[in-house]
Amino acid sequence: MSFDPRTFLTSIFDAAVAAADPEKTIRAHLPPRPRGRTVVIGAGKGAAQMASAFEKAWDGPLEGLVVTRYGYAAPTERIEVVEAAHPVPDAAGLQAARRLREIVSGLTEDDLVVALVCGGGSALLPAPAPGLTLEDEIAVNEALLASGAPISAMNTIRKHVSTIKGGRLAAAAWPAKVVSLIVSDIPGDDPALVASGPTVPSVGSRQEALAAIEAYGMKLPDAVMAHLNSSDADAPAPGDERFSRNEVHLIASAAVSLEAAAAEARRQGIEAVILSDSMEGEAREIGSAHAAIAREVVARGRPFAKPVLMLSGGETTVTLRAKGKGGRNTEFLLSFAIGIDGLQGVQVLAADTDGIDGSEDNAGAFCDGTSVQRMREAGVDARAMLAGNDAWTAFNAVGDLFVPGPTGTNVNDLRAILIR
Repeated sequence: MSFDPRTFLTSIFDAAVAAADPEKTIRAHLPPRPRGRTVVIGAGKGAAQMASAFEKAWDGPLEGLVVTRYGYAAPTERIEVVEAAHPVPDAAGLQAARRLREIVSGLTEDDLVVALVCGGGSALLPAPAPGLTLEDEIAVNEALLASGAPISAMNTIRKHVSTIKGGRLAAAAWPAKVVSLIVSDIPGDDPALVASGPTVPSVGSRQEALAAIEAYGMKLPDAVMAHLNSSDADAPAPGDERFSRNEVHLIASAAVSLEAAAAEARRQGIEAVILSDSMEGEAREIGSAHAAIAREVVARGRPFAKPVLMLSGGETTVTLRAKGKGGRNTEFLLSFAIGIDGLQGVQVLAADTDGIDGSEDNAGAFCDGTSVQRMREAGVDARAMLAGNDAWTAFNAVGDLFVPGPTGTNVNDLRAILIR
């Protein structure tokens, strides 16, 4: 049987996603049954699948509510699933956030709250601070997405304009015990940064939020800036008594999924190396750097011998310069394609493990040394597309988009570079 690079790369993606399957990971982290009620809450692009898995694994009564992105629901029997907008918040998310606060209010120390949290929860749980509106939170979110700031800085800002992020949802559940089961999509796997930490407080301060706003030149509404300059915006500290009984378990992460992807490559006879599970920075710059490594391997057999699969994870950012279509994975890949134009023996897949890159229906795309030429033949200028943040259009023109559909999990981006 002949070797098909795209089939191979797809199998690598599938292995990474399977390692973060909530059906496998949740069962190993179940808390003891409480004397009182068990209330399940959650948010993120894989929250419905996590809820479904928890129902199957839990031996006892339970109730609850999770919120996920439109089109990402999964069948559940006892936990209600509601859908809201991502990446720009909407009224459905606002209502869901209010309901989550109501559900955890009035609990006792005999009750247990299980929080199912994964990437995407920040946008799905808009909960403006007093004096702010949903429109203010939308404006903040749009400014963050266009800023090029790392996810840690974004979430430090988000938690200071919210009544639910930065551990505030867990604080509202006090004196009930809160056990957070978290699927990390954050470089470095800090659980307090996943979905802006609705049940896990972080050390990021209001002053750090203000410094990030200045450093990245963000323009936020006057009401938001007035709030951030007030001590009313201060989030609960990790040492707050209301968090003293709580537990946090990281049940899946990019690191684990990359190891699974590497193991699958080796099973198929291709040596694999993991460059990093926490890449951050401008997608186009990270793409250019990865392309330089690929050229070095092809030309000089260093730092790795061929054949090899180079893997990396993390979350890059895109500073919007125009209003094209795309996401961080396609932008990374278009920059990479330009960097290997004409180079033989290199095939690449870059994709978001949740199945969606940006606002379109693709997780990412494939490329090789012929991509730029094929785009040119299709009437598309790759460099112009990159300059206009229009990577989706470029890869769509040559039929190289990768569309697996929603995966039910989210451990950030997977970049797989095959060099033969």
